[in-house]
Formats: sequence, structure tokens, C-alpha cells
Amino acid sequence: MYAIASDPNPLQDFCVADKHSPVLVNGFACLDPKYVTADHFFKAAMLDTPRKTNKVGSNVTLINAKQIPGLNTLGISIARIDYTPLGENPPHTHPRATEILTVLEGTLYVGFVTSNSNNTLFSKVLNKGDVFVFPEGLIHFQFNPNPHQPAVAIAALSSQNPGAITIANAVFGSKPPISDKVLAKAFQVEKGTIDWLQAQNPKPKMASPSFCLFTALLALVSWQAIASDPSPLQDFCVADKHSPVLVNGFACLDPKYVTADHFFKAAMLHTPRKTNKIGSNVTLINVMQIPGLNTLGISIARIDYAPLGQNPPHTHPRATEILTVLEGTLHVGFVTSNPNNTLFSKVLNKGDVFVFPVGLIHFQFNPNPHQPAVAIAALSSQNPGVITIANAVFGSKPPISDEVLAKAFQVGKGTIDWLQAQFWENNHY
Repeated sequence: MYAIASDPNPLQDFCVADKHSPVLVNGFACLDPKYVTADHFFKAAMLDTPRKTNKVGSNVTLINAKQIPGLNTLGISIARIDYTPLGENPPHTHPRATEILTVLEGTLYVGFVTSNSNNTLFSKVLNKGDVFVFPEGLIHFQFNPNPHQPAVAIAALSSQNPGAITIANAVFGSKPPISDKVLAKAFQVEKGTIDWLQAQNPKPKMASPSFCLFTALLALVSWQAIASDPSPLQDFCVADKHSPVLVNGFACLDPKYVTADHFFKAAMLHTPRKTNKIGSNVTLINVMQIPGLNTLGISIARIDYAPLGQNPPHTHPRATEILTVLEGTLHVGFVTSNPNNTLFSKVLNKGDVFVFPVGLIHFQFNPNPHQPAVAIAALSSQNPGVITIANAVFGSKPPISDEVLAKAFQVGKGTIDWLQAQFWENNHY
């Protein structure tokens, strides 16, 4: 079965984390059951107690497998979130978890932005007792619009270690920094503006000690399928795009009507593509182009880069990407989740291969001012999705409140209004 981004599925009653085991596995090795007690499933977490908030006005106290060893393999964690008056939990993603949030006190304006090309904002004002769901891997936020009263929420997350990537921190506060040349083109601003933003060194949104326990484990091997593709239970399940039945992916076409053409497309991936104003073009071949890919958990893309062109910072909420350079040179990198936001970058030459883990912000940039570059990327989903950070944050429809973004990026509302007024072009075709 596929196991792209979910937690290991329990194969016994429990697998309490043995944090002292020298064995490295996905999650933690199991403590010998004869040493397990009720305390391994318990923590006096005091989630009823208000927390001190940081300068963006929030504090997330996460209780995951690091705090409760009995959560290992069980695919869930919980958090208390405190918001000051006008405080926010700024735009971020959870690369390995869907979040379901319940308001305990006060009012929250919340929302998430869908992936390219629509970048639709789904937002709602929540009152005490209301519940809202943020799908796995999508950029989302919460904001307390009340200038006088704090707010409190409880969030459950569908992973023992969901990870968090605060957009401003990861993009402008990575260590080492992403090239200002890359970011200036991606966000359509001058390098001086990028240098100023990077100099702010935004602090992680979670100020509590428990936030320091947010690790960046990449759950790439397990038996569940929370964010991965449906697993094939027969030789193939060719997508029936005309079926009225709604399923995860597509219903299966009757096998007696299947032909070799359902597994084929004359995609001309050897042919150069015209690039857009940021200097790239992604030609994706997924289940929409080849119906036979349904349930098979893979797709492929050709990426063209103009001289000094880039595939700007983005994520794939449902896929790991493995990229091979066919022509030219690429400077590539990805940024880990909070609190470290470490940049792993490399210069690739023709024939080199690089992996971008599922859900993490990554980019490719052609540093050559005279020669184009070409790459082929395979992605571990029939429909990997793409979220271009600048487009989703500043080009959502309707726009995210400029008050939310001004606080998140530590700039004036005028700067946010200017960024939202730009035309955010899609490079996926």
C-alpha cells in the first residue's frame, strides 16, 4: 500500500514510543509491552491554562508523540491555541496532517487557500463552539478580530507529528537564506525589499517550550493513505471521467472498454515550451491527461526554465518530487518545517537528481543568464497539487485580509495592498 505522507498504521493494540531505542524507524520503535503503563498515554498538559503569546499574538501548545509516547503509530495529536486581541496564527501549513479546530472562547476569522491555479480562499467567522477543518498541506490561518477580548481554540491534527511551516518564517527566515534574486522575482519586488524582510528574522509563531519539540521527521513510509493516493486493488482502475459517482480520485471504467490508449499520451515532452514572466513553464502529465494513472500514485512533468528563470517557492500537498536535470544548470532547495526552517540547497548539473519531500516549500532557479534549462520531475501522486506561495498568499480569491498579512509578514498594510494588486501568474499548464 502507498504511504506517502501519513503516519504508520498500528498493527497491534499500541506501540508506545521507545525514545531511547538506537533503531531508526518512521516515528519511533516500540517499547516492550511489559514495561508499558497508563502513564505512557497521559500528560498533565494543563490545556485549560492560558499561555503567554508572542509578537504576532498567538501561542500553540502541541501535545504529540514527544509528550505522550502512547501516541506513536496512532496518527493523531492535539493542540491548544491562544490568541491575544487582534492576535493571529499566521499563514502556515501542516505537511503531514489535516486539522480540525474548535473555538472554546471568543471569535476567530479563519480560512484556507486551495492550490493552483484557482487559489480560492475559503473563509469563515467562527464563534464559540464552532468547528472548522483545514485540509492537509493547504495554507491556512486564524485571526482574532476582537480588539478587546482574547480567543482560545483546541485543534486535533491527523498525525502524531504534523509538522508546521509558517510561510513568512520559511520563505524569509530560512537558514541559510534563500537567494534574494530568487525571492525578488517570485514576489515581484526589488531585492532591497527582500533583504529587508530577511533581516526581520521572524520568530516562530509558537512561543511555548512545547513548540521546540516540533520536529521535521518526513513520514514517507507507512501503511495508511491519509494524504496519499488510493491504493490499487486490481491491475488497473482507468479513470471514468463521466461517472456520476464521486470518489477519492475517479471511479473505474469498465475493464472491457479499456484500451492501450488509456495509458498513453503523445505529450511531446521533448519539445521546448514558452515560459511566463517569471521564466518557467511546468507541463504536468497526470490522471487528467492519462486516465490509466488513476490509483497508481504517480505523475510526471517537464519543466522549462528561461535564462535566470525560476519555478518559484511552492509546495505539493500530496506528493514527493524527484527531479532530473536534462539540460543546463539549476540552483534548487527546500525548507524544513518550524522551528528550524533549514534550507537544503544544491546546484544541479545535467544528469543530476534531487528529491523534494512531500509538503515542504521548494524552488528551482536557473542561474545562467544566457542558457535555458530543462528538467523532468516525477511526483508520487496521480494528482499532486501545487501551491505557489506568492500566488496563494497574495493572489487568493477573495483576498486574505490585509490586517492578517501585514502582521504575519511584519510590513505595513500599504505593502500588502500593493502585493495583492499585482497579477500573480500561474506557470502550471
